Amino acid sequence: MIRKQIFLILIWVLFLFAQYDRPGSTSAQFLKIDISARGAGMAGAYNAAVEGAEGLVYNPAVIANLEKVDAVFNHNVWFAGINHDYMAIAKNFGMLGAFGLSVTTLYTPEMKVRTPLQPDGTGETFFAGNVRAGLSYARRLTDHVSFGGTLNYIYLSLYSDFSERGYTIDISTDYNTGIRDWRLAFAILNFGQSLTFVNEEYPMPTLFTIGSSVNAIERENLKLKLSGTLKKPNDGAPLGQGGAELNLSDILFLRAGTNFGHQVARFAFGGGLAYTFASGMGFRFDYSYSDFNDLGGAHRYALGIGF
Repeated sequence: MIRKQIFLILIWVLFLFAQYDRPGSTSAQFLKIDISARGAGMAGAYNAAVEGAEGLVYNPAVIANLEKVDAVFNHNVWFAGINHDYMAIAKNFGMLGAFGLSVTTLYTPEMKVRTPLQPDGTGETFFAGNVRAGLSYARRLTDHVSFGGTLNYIYLSLYSDFSERGYTIDISTDYNTGIRDWRLAFAILNFGQSLTFVNEEYPMPTLFTIGSSVNAIERENLKLKLSGTLKKPNDGAPLGQGGAELNLSDILFLRAGTNFGHQVARFAFGGGLAYTFASGMGFRFDYSYSDFNDLGGAHRYALGIGF
């Protein structure tokens, strides 16, 4: 089975590098932004390390492994006062499979309407925003393999009548070898119809991803997870990400990562706290900082609950 997975990885790598480099040719760019504080702390090397409701965006197949209801809220302080939020909940219904709901939003602060004749403003104001609402389903195919997908509704609003709607799908598989939590993940994300603004048509930012993660160190009260992801967007060159997470007694987490081939994103780091009560209810808090060179940095905060 492992040999088959390695063969599939090689096929995917050849396919990814065969794509064209067409920067600026796609719409709905907010779909590329990391929604997870934990994942961003590992520089986005996350689709093979993700767990719970955050997986609805990175790798929906993982919710098939849930043992509890999982809910998360992530807030991202993006550039120029723009806010980026993610909310999701997922539950495994056993033989019926697992279901999840997620909402991602990107919205600007209030802005003035300006014209060439009134550069200081007309007195009117407006907001611009994007929304992704997704319904996910996943189930286990074997003890080691799960499969999942998400149907997303996309809404983009720039100003007044300048808005567009569309749909995308995400498909993923997750394979856990059972050895040191070694996982392999494959996904096609944001595959869907093109959107038209004015007279121009733009495709969705489809993303092909391959990822792997493993516990390089696995002791009773200490684990070191290493994770790597290769991504190929349909509008750009291949990107690589590598990350690490140090787990101390399943309570304190320290994370770091770096990007390869990205023209702006560089390194990231973060951490988290988690605690599970005797009743089985668990809480977790995560934070991350991502460096984007001259653009500055992005701070992400996340709160999760399992019950």
